[in-house]
Amino acid sequence: MTSLRVVVTGIGLVTPLGVGTEETWHALTEGRSAVDRIRTYDPSSLRTQIAAELDGFDPERFASRKALRSMTRNDQLAVAAAALAVEDAGVKLEEIAEQAALFAGSSKEISRLEPILEGFLAARTPDGSADVRLLGERASSVLYPLFYVEGLQAASLFYISQSHGVKGANTYFAGTAEAGSNAIGRAFRAVKRGEAAVAVAGGFDDACSMWNMTKFDRLDILTDRNDLGAEACRPYDADRTGTVLGEGAAFLVLEEAERAAARGARVYAEVAGFGSGFDTSGLLAPDPEGRALASAIRSALREAGAAPGDVGYVAGEGSGAPDGDASEATAIRSVFDPQGKVLVSSVKAATGHLLGGAGALNAAISALALHSAMIPPTLNLDQPDSAGGGIDWVAREARETRFGAAVALARGLEGQNIALVMRTAL
Repeated sequence: MTSLRVVVTGIGLVTPLGVGTEETWHALTEGRSAVDRIRTYDPSSLRTQIAAELDGFDPERFASRKALRSMTRNDQLAVAAAALAVEDAGVKLEEIAEQAALFAGSSKEISRLEPILEGFLAARTPDGSADVRLLGERASSVLYPLFYVEGLQAASLFYISQSHGVKGANTYFAGTAEAGSNAIGRAFRAVKRGEAAVAVAGGFDDACSMWNMTKFDRLDILTDRNDLGAEACRPYDADRTGTVLGEGAAFLVLEEAERAAARGARVYAEVAGFGSGFDTSGLLAPDPEGRALASAIRSALREAGAAPGDVGYVAGEGSGAPDGDASEATAIRSVFDPQGKVLVSSVKAATGHLLGGAGALNAAISALALHSAMIPPTLNLDQPDSAGGGIDWVAREARETRFGAAVALARGLEGQNIALVMRTAL
């Protein structure tokens, strides 16, 4: 089977720190956080009332008003980040339509809430109870026609493909942090095997919406320290109490290396390995030893032909969840010790947890860190948890350093573990 080298030639970020890769990266390396009290609706009924919301996002920059009428906010974020990545890469996908691939991941579940609520309210009986028969009688007049299409999980594939003329391989991945990482891993394999010359891949989520906040507020994975504001999410810290959510999207353009060189493209990094492992210890209960995560890292390193000692940086999951961070630290130590030179950081205290976009954001951060020789910091880390065993978490301030390879991690809520290996492009 053909095995080609794969490089990152475009990065598109839409995060609470800024609409654009440069804006987000600058804010991350400066140590800024977008976490604050929720402003777009009244969060007083929620246990967790803070999140990292996106300001200044104008979807009309990236799609027509006609197209936007049938998009959810999730899809708008995906379209925007994909457009920024394609623009950054300087590639004309419509010219290689059948050889252009698209892979995306998210936890999208539902259409816009307002029309749904209007429809369900019309199905009430005089005493206020729900009546399914009444809903059946009135549904055609109270639920707008595109309600069903708008809510399709993979709708983003259509909008992005339509915008850029992508006609090649495509897949949508449903999940949380691992979804966007799986999308990038699948894109890597598609280009490596010659299935596509160029692939657009990433993840996205409107994690701060009332729908998502209400769900996650009851799972005991979010911090309840509203009083701490931007300091509430504390990855790897002994006093961590949970994560915060953030909305946004991260997309990469992956390209066959010789093709990228022939057109003089800027290359951020080479994607060299993709690994996965499944943790079966329990729902929302990661294996304390982090064995599945360690297995995913080792698998990705094997494909990359790299040793643990070759890795200088790990873009960690680091959500601030008590059990999750400890499990991750144990896995990292098991893979990279006795080398012990790897630097690890998490950006979730700055951007919030982007759910389906979180793993893709880590992949983008790994590529940017390799390209700029700069590692973004782990904010709010005052007292590292003992599980870290001396790991350098790049606490509070960015670190300027050159290194040859990085690993981007992602962990899903139901045991999925993903690792992507990137290295400096030759």
